[in-house]
Amino acid sequence: MNYAIPPSPQAAVPIAGSTDDFPVRRIYCVGRNYAAHAREMGSDPDREPPFFFCKPADAVVPVAPGDTVDIAYPPQTANYHHEVELVVAIGKGGRDIAIDAATDHVWGYAAGFDMTRRDLQFALRDKGRPWELGKAFDQSAPITPIVPASRCGHPTAGRVWLTVNGNLKQEGNLADLIWSVPETIAHLSKYFELRPGDLIFTGTPEGVGPVVKGDLVTGGVAGVGELSIRIG
Repeated sequence: MNYAIPPSPQAAVPIAGSTDDFPVRRIYCVGRNYAAHAREMGSDPDREPPFFFCKPADAVVPVAPGDTVDIAYPPQTANYHHEVELVVAIGKGGRDIAIDAATDHVWGYAAGFDMTRRDLQFALRDKGRPWELGKAFDQSAPITPIVPASRCGHPTAGRVWLTVNGNLKQEGNLADLIWSVPETIAHLSKYFELRPGDLIFTGTPEGVGPVVKGDLVTGGVAGVGELSIRIG
């Protein structure tokens, strides 16, 4: 196939314990999937149907174990926030996936940060406009290598945490997800045909807050991975 211009490189995330990479197709994110975080965002945490937003595939920034990656402070914001999350990597596509079959579609798991221009997100939200300027920007999805489910299983409980300059800011447990991973996959697949290479950021616990240039942000998900970034 001939292209009018050179195509962009395939976005990909390393696979833990392998020289292979996981190609990224789409990134879906679940909003307000922990009750305490919903409250701190000013929302009712009742179990309403989940809602989603997207990031571009090339927003991923792979962070190897033990490394610290520099992330640029993004333009047009004065309120840049951290959010740590479990990330689900889809390895088998499907539409209208049943809850009890959802984990059959999971290739593996990672830990990731849903970095957010909070001032832009809130301004757009308050006007009833899409969130892309607040969520879908360059380097907004730092992520650990993906651990195959064959190695880590399908975690339903475990600590989710984040520190800024060594100070604990976020702490929660996967058991506190309002919508579990299988429920999230089943619901999302009603609206999109999921395909291999899709990533799902499953939501963040309470304690989100701002970071500034020079901050060291470290976080992770128990049994899945840890990552560290420096705001540059």
